This record gives sequence, C-alpha cells and structure tokens, in this order.
Amino acid sequence: MEYFLIKQTFEKCGIIVRRVYVLCIEGLIPVATKIGSYWAIPADAEKPYKCRKEGAI
Repeated sequence: MEYFLIKQTFEKCGIIVRRVYVLCIEGLIPVATKIGSYWAIPADAEKPYKCRKEGAI
C-alpha cells in the first residue's frame, strides 16, 4: 500500500499543511496512522468532509 505524508496530502487535497495535521489529530482522517512523529495517510484514502474538493486524497 502506498502512503502519503502530510505535505504530499496537502499538495493533492489543496488545503494547507496545518489543516491536514489538525484533521489527522481530530480523527477526521480515520485511516491516518502516526509513525514516530510523522502521519502516514494511505494514497487511496477518502478526503474528509471538511476538504473542499471531491474524491480521494
């Protein structure tokens, strides 16, 4: 399975890096996994409802 880091997710989702980080912390990206000090988000994860664009992250 391919994973994205927060910066890569930001580029694909079109929202600021800090917002992606907050969404991970709040559990709004339930498939996000914290590995050490980094968040890993599966490439095929659905965008949280608070993202403005449609589709997968």
